[in-house]
Amino acid sequence: MIIFENMKELYIRHIAGILNIQPWQVENCVELFADGCTIPFISRYRKERTGGLTDIEVAEVRHWADVFTEMEKRKASILGTIEEQGKLTEELREKIEKCLVSGELEDLYLPYRPKRKTRATVAAAKGLEPLADILWAGKSRDPQGDARRFVKGEVKDVEEALQGARDILAERISETASIRESLRVIYRTRRVGSKVTKAGESSPEAAKYRSYFNFSIPLSKIPSHNLLAMLRAQEEGFLRVSVDADGQKCGNKMYYDYCQQNGYPQRESGEQVRQAVDDAWKRLLDPSITGEVLREAKEKADVESIQVFGENLRQLLLAAPVGQKRVMAIDPGFRTGCKVVCLDAQGKLLAHDVIFPHPPVAKKIQAITTVAGLVEKYDIEVIAIGNGTAGRETEDFVRRVGLPESVRIFSVSEDGASVYSASDVGREEFPEYDVTVRGAVSIGRRLMDPLAELVKIDPKSLGVGQYQHDVDQGLLKEKLDNTVESCVNSVGVALNTASPYLLQYVSGIGPALSRAIVDYRSANGDFKAREDLLKVPRLGAKAFQQCAGFLRIPGAAHPLDNSAVHPEAYHIVDRMAKDLKVSTRELVGNAELCKIINPKDYVEKDFGLPTVNDILLELQKPGRDPREAAQEFSFADDIHEIDDLKPGMELPGIVTNLTAFGAFVDIGLHENGLIHASQMGQKGMAVPSKVLKLHQQVMVQVLSVDLERKRIGLRLLKQ
Repeated sequence: MIIFENMKELYIRHIAGILNIQPWQVENCVELFADGCTIPFISRYRKERTGGLTDIEVAEVRHWADVFTEMEKRKASILGTIEEQGKLTEELREKIEKCLVSGELEDLYLPYRPKRKTRATVAAAKGLEPLADILWAGKSRDPQGDARRFVKGEVKDVEEALQGARDILAERISETASIRESLRVIYRTRRVGSKVTKAGESSPEAAKYRSYFNFSIPLSKIPSHNLLAMLRAQEEGFLRVSVDADGQKCGNKMYYDYCQQNGYPQRESGEQVRQAVDDAWKRLLDPSITGEVLREAKEKADVESIQVFGENLRQLLLAAPVGQKRVMAIDPGFRTGCKVVCLDAQGKLLAHDVIFPHPPVAKKIQAITTVAGLVEKYDIEVIAIGNGTAGRETEDFVRRVGLPESVRIFSVSEDGASVYSASDVGREEFPEYDVTVRGAVSIGRRLMDPLAELVKIDPKSLGVGQYQHDVDQGLLKEKLDNTVESCVNSVGVALNTASPYLLQYVSGIGPALSRAIVDYRSANGDFKAREDLLKVPRLGAKAFQQCAGFLRIPGAAHPLDNSAVHPEAYHIVDRMAKDLKVSTRELVGNAELCKIINPKDYVEKDFGLPTVNDILLELQKPGRDPREAAQEFSFADDIHEIDDLKPGMELPGIVTNLTAFGAFVDIGLHENGLIHASQMGQKGMAVPSKVLKLHQQVMVQVLSVDLERKRIGLRLLKQ
């Protein structure tokens, strides 16, 4: 989306208030966006302009700038429509232009929106609007007498005339912005509840929603996962979800609001208005406001769930890599066997085979010979075993093969491997191999470098969120794209070995340029310097500015080409080296020399202290990988089935998923256990993502075992 270069101060101040930052920070971010700068580039290389905002904060500014860019377009459309009707007053224009909430904007537009056929439009077509005006003014002492004058044509009697007038009043009331907002305030304080439908009572599929069959909780306090589950069940026809609004309280409030605006009506007129008010609430406003506050609550739940999903994805993408090792990867299976592949240190497929160490085939001796032979032939350093079906059994088998002690064994998440193997990316990378080989390769490569491999898979297929299919898909995509981009650029990308799928997430590149870079590399050989990127077709100065600092060239002639120092700042490092009377190459990586440099001596007009400090940190460990090293892990030897569990047992496990209500932990069974948020060693309820990390190795205690539903309750032990 293109953001207005001159965003209104109204929006800038509002965004600053939402994010608790200064208006100048928002304004500078918006200017940088309009200039074509990306979120990673701004947060890393323009800290002076943003006041040191993180990439997450810059992404939030971008989100709200997009929101208000769209709102400004919507306002222009609304103003044009009302002006065409000849009903646009200066007061109304001012209200619309100052509006900051989309719901309030639509309320202002509602009376002028082109209408479909309603009871009010039918009554107006019968000529009953003047009668409605008389009642609306509240001056009529004889509504029946006034109505008789309108008994003609399609209007058969007095009651039909009054009913039509009340229909018109009800619609007017339902379209009054102040009344709608006052009702929203009431509804937000009420309880949201759900009741089982007849379909839900008779359907076995509804059993998973049993706890919501007769459920009620204040709308302001409902956890996001509860609301999303209720709304999903309603969508499936198993529940009815409603807000327990007080009809009498709402009616009194609406009538009072009417009186505040129009004066207290005569008793006779008041009776007609009160009937219209009650009808407006029951027939028009209750369904409408209920829908609005539930959508509002769902939007909040969506944001909370998407935040959890984004944080899980970040941890998954930044999981510890084993690095460039010779890998054997095994995709386990019982009946169809275990698919085995061997990869070189760059992830190239060297060999593939199938072994049958488990029943029903159970060719264990042959499997041992095959695994041992491949390990020896290809000098395998690490073995990656998928953690799905037969994963635990296969790991036990491999550990008993008698391999050299130097060979390390890892359990690797299979989530998304099957998606990759059947994807266009998988077919493009391995057109001559079937899905089983591709899946095993994916398991091996994600152990070597999780980030480089997982960017090829739709994040929604990685199993690290809650209700991802129920939340706002546009917001979800925005969050996931920002997260992947943030992770890729925080680690940096090796220009000469990266796949096009990884390169496309580098700041300023995208799918088309990533292909162009790989094509150029294939035709001309490895890049020798960052500036060679400018030879790539369609990669101009702007794209170079955005991407150069995030691309690494090990062994480049210029030592800074393998660092996070941006080419635009190379001259600062050259000055530092000159002042120290050493070469730039001697300075890069020399922590002792870096410590004696005073950063204030190198501040320039466009390079402030934050940038100079970043340069010095990078010079100490150029091109460093921020990720931790991978660690081996073993499950408890005597636990293989859920029947083996007893309350009180203490077991090792690996965190596989974090949600708002707890953490799921793999303890070596087919079923993951759940550490509820109340069982995380904190006082009261904990926020799981603040206590644990994805793929963290933990010790847990078994609290409960439900054999029928195959549910395992766990408690987190002190780490």
